[in-house]
Amino acid sequence: MRGRVPLAVAAAVALMLVFLPGADGAPAHPPQAVQTVPKSVVRAADEALPTVTVVATGGTMAGLSDTPTSFQRYRAGTLLMEDMLAEVPNLDEVANVNSLQFGNKGSGGYTIAELYDLSLAVDNALKTSDGVVVTTGTDTMEEIGYFLDLTVQSPKPVVITGAMRPWTVIGSDAQANLFNAIVTAASGKTAWFGTVLMLNDEIHAVRDVTKTSSYRMDTFQTPELGILGYVDDLKVRIMRMPARALRVFETRGSVVTTANALRNWRTPFDLTTIDKAELPRVEIFYNAQEAGGEAIDAWAAAGVEGIVTAGTGAGGISGAASQARNRAVQAGVMFASTTRTGSGSVYGGSGAVFPADSLNAQHARLLLMMALAFNDGVEEVRADFIEWASLQADITSALPSLRTS
Repeated sequence: MRGRVPLAVAAAVALMLVFLPGADGAPAHPPQAVQTVPKSVVRAADEALPTVTVVATGGTMAGLSDTPTSFQRYRAGTLLMEDMLAEVPNLDEVANVNSLQFGNKGSGGYTIAELYDLSLAVDNALKTSDGVVVTTGTDTMEEIGYFLDLTVQSPKPVVITGAMRPWTVIGSDAQANLFNAIVTAASGKTAWFGTVLMLNDEIHAVRDVTKTSSYRMDTFQTPELGILGYVDDLKVRIMRMPARALRVFETRGSVVTTANALRNWRTPFDLTTIDKAELPRVEIFYNAQEAGGEAIDAWAAAGVEGIVTAGTGAGGISGAASQARNRAVQAGVMFASTTRTGSGSVYGGSGAVFPADSLNAQHARLLLMMALAFNDGVEEVRADFIEWASLQADITSALPSLRTS
């Protein structure tokens, strides 16, 4: 990188140029067009190494800080992934690395329609890559990751990552997280896992992980179940498999083949079969002591098709909210029941009220959205929702010699 202008300096200059008004008061440089074709950034030293495409969406990782020590004062989604990758050392020892700049903003700024496009972009990148890394902001990373987990059709590794500190501050976690996410994807060890999250050297199943702190770098935790594994230097250590991967071995009376594995592994939520406009609106109601039901009534009147309740204990909601839920069900709204406790499962429910098992409210919202979009009628929606909410694995049929009498 001898002779290269440091990224922090170049970005600061670029940021000033972007916001320098032209004669008409508009920015001198319009926003960059969405990139559709991956660009080769790093060529591996060994041509036998895998190819990983980094699909960048912005977030804190791509943030430009006010000063080298302003950990919380920065502009997210400023730096370009192509330039960031060029500053990460030793990537040529890991993989051929391509960059696809899908977008550049905070994670909370993305619409569901944009996530639809992101999922298709990831699947398209996996046609020519051995794995994909998606970089995004951490605020809604668990939701973006779970949307991908539910909809990406390829079983190749998909790793989502980001940072709690912007690229340009001292002690940033951005460079290490980006490097280790590429290492994880290139290893191939999370194939068939669905989308996994890699931050702070830890690998989590995105279905189960949640953000637990606004600032700490170990913010992502998987309640009760714990991490899948971790990254130490170039070593990717997998200590357990998620149920999604174990379903690959469920033979259901037939031999384990790639076709049968895909049948067991894939969700029914193939976005190529629907238009993004068909993804319905789903909201979250957070229960509290003597909570009113006006929000549920208003959402039902506004045409919301699904509502997730984050209830107390094992999913309970107040009397007023329960009455509003009954009215909404009569109007055709379907519900998913979760707990606000942070861990544990919710069971029971009947009719248009579905138990979300161990999914938290933000994950259940996305699953309910998919089940509504791909099905007609309460029973069909309920069947798909419950199957993927209570995701489990039973591989005893693949291991007949280990069956007990």
